[in-house]
Amino acid sequence: MKARAVTVIGLGYVGVVTAACLSSRGVTTYCYDIDAEKLSKIRNGEAPIYEPGLEDLLRATAANKTLRTIDDPSEGIANSGYTFITVGTPSLSDGSADLSQVFEAAETVGKCLGKLDGRHLVVLRSTVPPGTTIGPFLKRLEEASGRKCGPDFGLCFNPEFLREGSAVEDTLNPDRIVIGCVDQQSGEELLSLYRVLHGERLPPVIMTTPTNAELIKYANNAFLAMKISFINMISRLCEKLPGGDVDEVAAGIGADKRIGPHFLKAGLGWGGSCFPKDLRALRRVFLDLGLKPHLIDATIEINDGQVEWVCRLLEHELSTIRGKRIAILGAAFKEFTDDVRESQAVKLANMLISSGASVSIFDPAAAHNVSKIVGRRATIATTIDECVKDADAVVIATPWPIFRSLTPDKLRGKMRGKIIIDARRVLDPKLFESSGFRLIVLGSYIESHSK
Repeated sequence: MKARAVTVIGLGYVGVVTAACLSSRGVTTYCYDIDAEKLSKIRNGEAPIYEPGLEDLLRATAANKTLRTIDDPSEGIANSGYTFITVGTPSLSDGSADLSQVFEAAETVGKCLGKLDGRHLVVLRSTVPPGTTIGPFLKRLEEASGRKCGPDFGLCFNPEFLREGSAVEDTLNPDRIVIGCVDQQSGEELLSLYRVLHGERLPPVIMTTPTNAELIKYANNAFLAMKISFINMISRLCEKLPGGDVDEVAAGIGADKRIGPHFLKAGLGWGGSCFPKDLRALRRVFLDLGLKPHLIDATIEINDGQVEWVCRLLEHELSTIRGKRIAILGAAFKEFTDDVRESQAVKLANMLISSGASVSIFDPAAAHNVSKIVGRRATIATTIDECVKDADAVVIATPWPIFRSLTPDKLRGKMRGKIIIDARRVLDPKLFESSGFRLIVLGSYIESHSK
């Protein structure tokens, strides 16, 4: 194997961060994507996505030549010992994972493997249903290469657990590394690369089968989404109880070491490129095997209900949504990213627009991406002041730090109405007491809606 050289195929969030982090640790990394514009940006040291710290890594690694963009994947595979496949697996109409990009990558890599003399390790990082790696993926690799897995090339499924907004940190300092290997040699080869990446700070390593590793990824995301939906269910109860405060409840149960405090932040709900599609795909796996995914269904239902609940709150407070101007602060599915895929904020905007509201949206990073979704049906503001101007109501839909500094004085004289819904629990309610504004905080007692 050609040590310390890697090829990354697919430069979405996972791929570009993987490539940048590997190359930042001195690993020569060839990166390929079918999107020529994305390759051009990376070649120039520009990040194709908004991710803290990523562009600094890309600039540095492009300058020192450890990160190299290629127009033909065979160039990278011929000069490296590892190939990471990090292409997308979006949802199909029935909820199952669309594996077309994964299979296309398998055939492309397989053809390249057939031309190699030495051993090569293929590492699948795309999220796929259990059984994919050792089933249809491996079949395509072997057919395209004319070689056998084991004696001729190695294969691992190696799930990522990065969080958008902290993807660089999560890649460089992960909680653990999961390696699903077809044989011990493949696992040891991948582990040797991670020893280069992490050195003495190598985290715990879980060696298992590819099928178990695939299920670990799905189960991990489903469990985290379930924690969020659980606390949002409790949050609805807090809204009915005088003095109810979901943050205090979350702190109390999160202090239990068996539960932990993470992902117990109530609000508008979860979204993004992973949780929604992965829960749908896992649900489909259950159904295809004749099992009932009760808990997954409840997790999704609670999450969908959060957006509907905010719409009902607005309708109650404004008497009607039709004809009202509503400002939405935040469009990305979470802070510190420009990703609006499956964003609860965007779902809220679409629901309000469908109900006849005039909607304005401001997001400090995701304006361009959200404009591609809502088009001219909403106003994309460039500042908070522009967004809230003449608004009958304001909804905080993404917990960007900039929104935490909002006060009555900053809104007074700009809004037409007095209704503010804090759907991410970022405002200080004490500042709004006796201010003339009606502040509704999801997860805190709502007096007029308690019955």
